[in-house]
Amino acid sequence: MKFYNWIIKYRLHLAVACILGGVALHYYAGFWAAFFLYLIGVFLAFTHFFFGPLRLIQEYMETGDMEGAEKVLNSIKYPNLLYKPIRSVYYTLKGNLAMVKQDYNEAEKHMKKGLDLGMPMKEAEGASLLQMGMLSAQKNNMKQAESYIRQAIKKGLHDKESEAAAYLQMCSIMINKREFRAAKEFFRKAKAKKPTTPQLVDQIKQVEKFITRVPG
Repeated sequence: MKFYNWIIKYRLHLAVACILGGVALHYYAGFWAAFFLYLIGVFLAFTHFFFGPLRLIQEYMETGDMEGAEKVLNSIKYPNLLYKPIRSVYYTLKGNLAMVKQDYNEAEKHMKKGLDLGMPMKEAEGASLLQMGMLSAQKNNMKQAESYIRQAIKKGLHDKESEAAAYLQMCSIMINKREFRAAKEFFRKAKAKKPTTPQLVDQIKQVEKFITRVPG
């Protein structure tokens, strides 16, 4: 696995080396003697620009090394050459990293690009829509936030923590709209997911103190 990651990391360098080696061999021994080196060089160059180095990000993300993940993303100079589903993941990851830095405008811009390209999995699309909803709520655009989160719930979310977060955000939006019956229903759904994330557990406790006193 490490060797494969090394190949991905230095794929373009290896492509250039193979092509230059092919040119030299072509000069001294003819085209067919150099053909194999040309083929390998072109293949490596093609995969570098078409698939990119996104596989390398996984290790950084798992260890929480956001700086390392960002360096890999920044090494992609021509994202428009990436295969469409991979380009979608690229922009989604850019958006996620921007969110970590609390650059919400940049995060929204990149995540919208990822959604417009189409996510490779419905669950991934749901997660991106949820994040877009949270971003809209941060910017106090509750109408847009509600639209995104409803879409996220409809598309499906990959874990109970995300589902609970979506229902809690919808509960908050409904309270702001004074639609208390709907707010209570979304709160019931959020609580039923039994999230374990400390932030969500605390939010449920805080909302529970308030929501029992509202009409509806």
